This record gives sequence, C-alpha cells and structure tokens, in this order.
Amino acid sequence: MEKITLTVKGMTCMGCVKSVRNVLEPIPGVAGVEITLDGGQVTISYDAAQTGLNQFAAAIQDAGYEVVGNG
Repeated sequence: MEKITLTVKGMTCMGCVKSVRNVLEPIPGVAGVEITLDGGQVTISYDAAQTGLNQFAAAIQDAGYEVVGNG
C-alpha cells in the first residue's frame, strides 16, 4: 500500500469532510481515507497499481474543492 497526503482548500466543516471522503472511498484501489479539517489534510492509503494522484485530484475537484499541494 502507498500513502499520499494532499492539502485541500475549501473544506470548512464536517459536511465538507464527508463530501471529500464520499468521492475518494469508492475509487478502486483506495483502502482508506483520513481527513484532518484543520489544515485541510487528506491522507489516502491506496494500491498504486490501481489508482493515483490524478484520480484523487479529479474527484476532489469534482466535489468542489481544490488540491493545493501534496507530499
């Protein structure tokens, strides 16, 4: 399993956290999603053979949020 932490701009409440979790968890290969509202940190555990950063960023943007950094 790989892990990546993204900084997401625009999450302001637990509803936002739920929205981001709901778009990431169904992606094939995602094993877990941990979100810290303070600082907008989203940590994703995933199988790199099935998915990656581009899919995560696209899903988050489709939900109305902005990925402003990773690492």
